[in-house]
Order: sequence, then structure tokens, then C-alpha cells
Amino acid sequence: LARDTARGLVAQEGDPSVNATERREVEQALDLASLWLDPVTSFPATTSGGGAWSRSAWIEATLPSWRRVVEPVAERVNESMSGMMPSGGALPEGLPPELAQMAGPLLGMARQMGSMMFGAQLGQGLGALAGEVLGAADVGIPLTDDGRAALLPRNVAAFGEGLGIDAEQVRLYLALRESVSQRLFVHVPWLRSQLTAAVEAYAAGIHVDPERIQEAAQGIDPSNPEQVQEILASGVFVPDDTPEQVAALARLETLLALVEGWVDDVVTQAAAGRLPAADALRETMRRRRATGGPAEHTFATLVGLEMRPRRLRETAALWQAVRESRGAEARDALWEHPDLLPTADDLDTAENIDAFVRRSAPLALSALDDLPEAPSEDGSTEPEA
Repeated sequence: LARDTARGLVAQEGDPSVNATERREVEQALDLASLWLDPVTSFPATTSGGGAWSRSAWIEATLPSWRRVVEPVAERVNESMSGMMPSGGALPEGLPPELAQMAGPLLGMARQMGSMMFGAQLGQGLGALAGEVLGAADVGIPLTDDGRAALLPRNVAAFGEGLGIDAEQVRLYLALRESVSQRLFVHVPWLRSQLTAAVEAYAAGIHVDPERIQEAAQGIDPSNPEQVQEILASGVFVPDDTPEQVAALARLETLLALVEGWVDDVVTQAAAGRLPAADALRETMRRRRATGGPAEHTFATLVGLEMRPRRLRETAALWQAVRESRGAEARDALWEHPDLLPTADDLDTAENIDAFVRRSAPLALSALDDLPEAPSEDGSTEPEA
């Protein structure tokens, strides 16, 4: 249902196939981006091909990953709906008789309706997202398994409209972002599981609001998909806002911001002295992400889950500080394990960023030779601990 809904939406708006010229332009941009990235990151290029995608091709290529990401939420929605189903034919206590006649059949189909409602809403979100997304990695989470770098020429052209920047520079800048994001996702295998774990922790607190379900039952027509979608979007499924959920969303935001800040720093280095419009495009992209990118809008549609990297400038400054202190290889090495990454507290102030840079530096054992010596009990000297 999600696939059919999403593809139907992009078809309504027109989704022409990628022509030979667009494909060639994108492939050339991705090839050049790979050459520029090699000297500025220790993560090697991915070997899988990618190229230019239509909006429908993006839906087909990324839907398996979307399914894994949203499945915890969908399962929790269905569990909540099932929890309201009558047991042994008994309706919930206190339900008015006139409402019971309408609510009985509705509650009997609760789980099926939950699946249909969520699937339709996911399709609506993905259809809208397909009209905005610039590449396979544009939303900040890994949506392909094989590291394919891809751009959507039609959306790239729409993004560049009104910027007053040559289309080739826009395409090359976005190719840099796409290519380096894929390098990160391929060479940091734990990243996907960490993102999914945060979504799962969030989903654990979702429940059905019985009062809203009862209100919706009074006038719902199960055969009307638009009305069903409106009910889901109205907040029938709501989070508990438990401390665990708040912490899960904070982890999600911080991790997304760290990904975005790292991409920003690497691309800035790769484009320096080569791409005249790089600074302007960097600021445009920062505004786009900070004000709520396509990922946030899609997940906000799906039961209120927001995925916004809110601290882009802070994370970019932190990655830059690490690189300037110890080099690009040391910066990239922090992705070896999630425990090595900075926390939200490390981003609060410039002093905290500096403290993290110092704290994350590897211990130099050779420095022990320079420690001052202190006399021992027998009169000899030994290095002070």
C-alpha cells in the first residue's frame, strides 16, 4: 500500500524517466566528486554504481530501508490498536449504546485498519519526500545497503532554481555530499543499527488515545482512504513523552547532527579552492536542514516522530576542530565506535568542544619519558606518576 500510494503521487505530478544527458551529467559529477574526496577523508570510495534516478526509482530503491526504519513504529501502532479490540465480544466499559453499534465493527477490524492507515500515511510521506529529496543519502540516514551514490536530476534542478548559481556547480556540490555520505554509511556499519535502536526506543512509548478513537468512530467511513489518513494525521496515535522517549529522540537528533556536521566539514575541505559557489551552497544547505528537511517532515507525518539535526553548526565546528588539531584521519577514526563520538553536552559551548578535542586525543605514551623525576625511598629517582 505504501509503495502504490507513493508511486501514484509522483505519477500524478509527472515523473519522466532520466534522459541520457541527465544521466551523463550526474555520472560525471559523481566521478569528479570521488576524486576530490579521496585526499580529504580516510574512508575510501564505494565501488558500487549509482547514477541518476527518477523519483519512482528512488522509491523502489529505498523502500526496503524505510520499511526497516519505520517497522518498530508500525508494529507499536498495530499493538495499540489491537489492545482496544473487544475481548469475547465485549466492548469497552462506559461506551454509549449509540456509539457501541458503530464502534463494534470498527474495533473488530482494528489491527487491519491500523496497518492500512499506517501504510497509506507512509505512502503519502514517501511520495512527498520523493518530490524533494536530492539523492539516496539526502535524509541523513542510510537508505541503501550497497553504498550507491545517486542524485535525482529533476529535484536537483528544482533545488538550484533561484540561487543564481551555475547548475553544474550545484550538481557537483550535491554530488560531493552524496558521495561522502555513502562512504560514511558503508564504512561505519553500526550507524544503521544505532539509528534503528533510537526509533525503536521512541516507538515503545506510542499508544492509542481511546477518546480520539471513539470520536473518530462516530463518523468514520472505512472505505474512504482520505478520511482514514486524516484520522491518523490528527494525532490518534500519540507518544507518552516518557523520559525514555525524550532520551531516544535526543540520541537520534545528536547522531543525525554528527553525521551532517561531518559531511559538512569533509565537503567544505574537498570544495575549497575548486568550487567558487561552495560557501553559498553550504549556507543554503544548512538553512534547509536546520529549518526542517524532508526527513523531518516525513517522520513528523508518521505519528509525530521528528528527525531534525538541530545543531549543525556546532557539530561542523567540532569536526573541524578535531581535524585542525589532529588531522582528517583522526577525525574519521572517531566513527570506529559509538562510544568515541561526542555527546550532546560536548556541543553546548566552544569550551566544551575544545575540551572534547583534548579529551579524545589518544594517549601519547612517549610523553611519559618527559615526566619529571622524583626521589624514591632508597635515594634513586623515578618518573612521577
